[in-house]
Amino acid sequence: MAIAHPRRIRLRFHAFTFLAGLFGLAGLSGAAQAQLTVDVDNVGADQLTIAVPALPTPQSTETAAGTTAELGNKISDVIAGDLRSSGLFKPLGRNQVRSISFNEVTTPQFPYWSGTGASALVQGFVRSNGDGNLTVGCYLYDVALQTELTRQGFIVEPRDWRRAAHKCADSIYGRLTGESPFFDSRIAYIAETGPKGNRRKRLAIMDSDGANHRFITNGQATALTPRFSPDYNKIVYLSYLDGNPRIYIYEIGTGKQRLITQSANATFAPRWSPDGKWILYSMAVAGNTDIYKVSAQGGQPIRLTTAPGIDIGGSFSPDGSRIVFESDRSGSQQLYTMNANGGDVRRISFGGGRYATPEWSPRGDLIAFTKMAGNFRIGVMTPGGGAERLLTNNWQDEAPTWAPNGRVIQFFRTTRGSGDTAIWQVDLTGQNERKLPTPVDGSDPSWGPLLP
Repeated sequence: MAIAHPRRIRLRFHAFTFLAGLFGLAGLSGAAQAQLTVDVDNVGADQLTIAVPALPTPQSTETAAGTTAELGNKISDVIAGDLRSSGLFKPLGRNQVRSISFNEVTTPQFPYWSGTGASALVQGFVRSNGDGNLTVGCYLYDVALQTELTRQGFIVEPRDWRRAAHKCADSIYGRLTGESPFFDSRIAYIAETGPKGNRRKRLAIMDSDGANHRFITNGQATALTPRFSPDYNKIVYLSYLDGNPRIYIYEIGTGKQRLITQSANATFAPRWSPDGKWILYSMAVAGNTDIYKVSAQGGQPIRLTTAPGIDIGGSFSPDGSRIVFESDRSGSQQLYTMNANGGDVRRISFGGGRYATPEWSPRGDLIAFTKMAGNFRIGVMTPGGGAERLLTNNWQDEAPTWAPNGRVIQFFRTTRGSGDTAIWQVDLTGQNERKLPTPVDGSDPSWGPLLP
């Protein structure tokens, strides 16, 4: 059976071109009747079993990233890994099910797949194009109803095959959960090496599953607290060289960086405004620490808080109207919100213990934080301070950062005794914890937006 070609839509990501599109939608009338869904609030025993066989190719062809047959295996593995990492799916990978032929992609052998116990089926293909690019097809089926739920196609350079895999997993996640996806995204973090008392801290970046890892800075200056810009093109971070703090913006596409502000005063936690025009940060002056903002182009900082004590942190609400921050103005470290101009300050944490590192969800419905009451734990509450829930229960978990869809939180965990640090993530149920693979210790993660 002939495989449909995708309608091509050009999308750009930095130096390379990424093409994506929907296949023709003929024959999808049955999809409207299919009600196969996944409950995002129910993790564990109710995981959806989904088969992900290797993606076949009409003819194995050599590419710059290996043969199309090899890439079909690798793409299947990445899709299965993405779905497994969400905690919502139980993938049957290519080593657990039979291989399929190219002609089966649009004509699944449903009796076989039903016998595997799978409720959903992912099929697709990898084909080499005459221009050197790849076409990757991605199909999702409801096994019980024997209907097609969605299909997508991606045209990519061979080196970008992983993005096609993440995009496929995103389309499956979105169709079955009704939620926005998050697999085709990237993470910046601080890579740590060296002895406990003399750590070398470098800025690093990787895919959401830990692949395509690279170091951005060389470690001559200590790097801290990175954050992606809303358009993903830049990273703001704090750098200490010779004891002097500087805030830099690193441009991902060009590799260049710009100095935004520097001071002899202690400086903390730069963060972007939602429109990308401002950088929020904290600075200690004459024994008082306040929150400031400065243009992303540099210039004179504007002071937003004036209360005696320590005001640190600062994270904008998605609409840019409010800021959440931490302060000891009440006598202990608590969370507050204020207008973007510094007015209308309200305390929102009252649960006992101390609170730090707040970050507003991209959906605007929750604020994540570190709670210090004995151990350090990751929690969430509403912007008004209600419905507080703790999601982790370890010795030292801190510095939460949200997935683009607002359902998963990354943080870093320190091991008691050794001081080793690692990047972890947990979903809003608190039941699905996962450690991310990094080549060295990691801290201060920043989860970037979904890539275009």
